[in-house]
Amino acid sequence: MVSTHTARRAWRRLEPVHGMIYFVPEAVEQFAALGVTDRQMGYFASRGAAFGRVSAEVVIATFFNFCPGLVRRALPAAWDIVTPQRLLDARLRAAGNALKRAGLDQHPDLPETLALARRAAEAALGHLEGRPLFAAHATLPWPEEPHLTLWHAQTLLREFRGDGHIAALTVEGLNGREALVLHAASGDVPAIFLKASRGWSAEEWDATEEDLRGRGLLGEGLTLTGEGEALRRRIEDRTDALALPAYAALGEEDCARLAELARSFGRTVVDSGLLSFA
Repeated sequence: MVSTHTARRAWRRLEPVHGMIYFVPEAVEQFAALGVTDRQMGYFASRGAAFGRVSAEVVIATFFNFCPGLVRRALPAAWDIVTPQRLLDARLRAAGNALKRAGLDQHPDLPETLALARRAAEAALGHLEGRPLFAAHATLPWPEEPHLTLWHAQTLLREFRGDGHIAALTVEGLNGREALVLHAASGDVPAIFLKASRGWSAEEWDATEEDLRGRGLLGEGLTLTGEGEALRRRIEDRTDALALPAYAALGEEDCARLAELARSFGRTVVDSGLLSFA
């Protein structure tokens, strides 16, 4: 058995190894070299490329909390510029270059961390049902270089958890915009970043705040009520439970070891500036 607390800690600490791909200049440079010069187009197309020539509608559904108009400006137009495979290759090159810049390819604990993360990711492959974005990435080949293999393993674990999170949100009757505003109210991510990156208008955001306030989930300003906090805890607890099959394969001791090792990797990514929102 593995506790959801240990599994969540292992995921959260290693997540910067994957998440940096959405912020580093290496990705912007690689996509621009293929003719994709718009940063938002690069994000939607590169992350969605695992589906193939995916429609905007599939990305709206699986990415969940982005304004549909923002997605439709990027897709399917991106496929008139570049093929999905070329974008996937560019994304992998960008990840490799960025992680090398941070020195993770030389990290002394890379072999052990990779072995544990890959075991968890491969265990997740036995649970494809209801996880479309994870399943799409699961079809991609494993990279050969160890630091890229670790990046791919954490990519799979991130999308596995993400698909489960969307299921939890849907069960609670929340749409993407509502989930986003509640996330901002939790204080986990600055509201200014979420507003800027998800594409909703100020009017749409304000209307959603008012609706959630009327339902007793938001208080004055962007704050959660007790009922809102209980809803957020319920969603996160369910998300943790849905992510557990991947980490259960490690057992408590090895999962705790992954969490211990992951701390250094995550900190290195952050300290190297790979997660800069600028």
